[in-house]
Amino acid sequence: MPIEPSLASSLTWFAHIARNRSFTKAATEMDVTRAALSQHLKGLEQRLNVRLLNRTTRDMSLTEEGRRLLDVLQPALTAIERAVAELGEAHAEPSGLIRLSSSRIAARLLIEPHMGELLARYPKLRLELVMDDGFTNIVAEGLDAGLRLGESLDEGMVAVPVTPPLQYAIVGSPAYFARHGMPETPADLMQHNCLAYRFTSSGTIDRWSFTSPDAKARTVVFEPQGNAVFNDDESMLRGALQGVGLVQHIDLCVRHHLAEGSLARVLAPWCRTFPGFFLYVPSRAQMPAKIRALMDFLIEKREQLARESVVAEQGGK
Repeated sequence: MPIEPSLASSLTWFAHIARNRSFTKAATEMDVTRAALSQHLKGLEQRLNVRLLNRTTRDMSLTEEGRRLLDVLQPALTAIERAVAELGEAHAEPSGLIRLSSSRIAARLLIEPHMGELLARYPKLRLELVMDDGFTNIVAEGLDAGLRLGESLDEGMVAVPVTPPLQYAIVGSPAYFARHGMPETPADLMQHNCLAYRFTSSGTIDRWSFTSPDAKARTVVFEPQGNAVFNDDESMLRGALQGVGLVQHIDLCVRHHLAEGSLARVLAPWCRTFPGFFLYVPSRAQMPAKIRALMDFLIEKREQLARESVVAEQGGK
């Protein structure tokens, strides 16, 4: 049978009295009156119909029944006290397992390059990456946090940006442009081999959306019709690097290819800016130290990415 809450409370009071061998010391430790402790013990003995302590005005000792009960209570209460202490420490020092849902792009961009630094900084942390390119309900799946593009998040999620604003980039290899020329408007893409990305979760093709750089800010939506379709961004990017065709990718993911000249960018004035990636959690209330540490770490890396973006833009001018 489950122990009634009132009995559990009385057993705890008894254990404190027995461990201190003194009502006065136990009362001081628990910040209650000696009379209140005496009343709790009396009620427990009446309820159990057994004497637990022999006491006089000068001395106190456990009865045989009291000793047997304390022998059972002592390890149980010690385990409970340790668990409570560890929960408190979890909010003081980042520790424990973080189960993080992430798209593959977010993991490659934000987690994998810094995993060694994160786990070295917080040696008591453990990280489990759960890869899923669709939106994951972290509450339903028993996960701690998620990484997704801001435009795909539910309104009810508590989310913080972990990248600066991003932009889609249309890129191809210099060899491809040497053979086929460079498109100057989205309409020119009809004459190019545009490699497509298919979402694993929905099965739909990712359409390329453009906004005209003029005052009218017209939106143009283009569905790539090339000779290859991918459901992995790294495979798609390798196709572009080999000169197969043009691809649309997040600018941060192709920055180093642009810098080294293995890819070139076109239609930049037409490419829209969007909020970027967010770390989302179920609630801000009683946020564990491990989640706060991850959040602060990714915000720190966001500032680093923002500085690198400024440098890259200045270098490209």
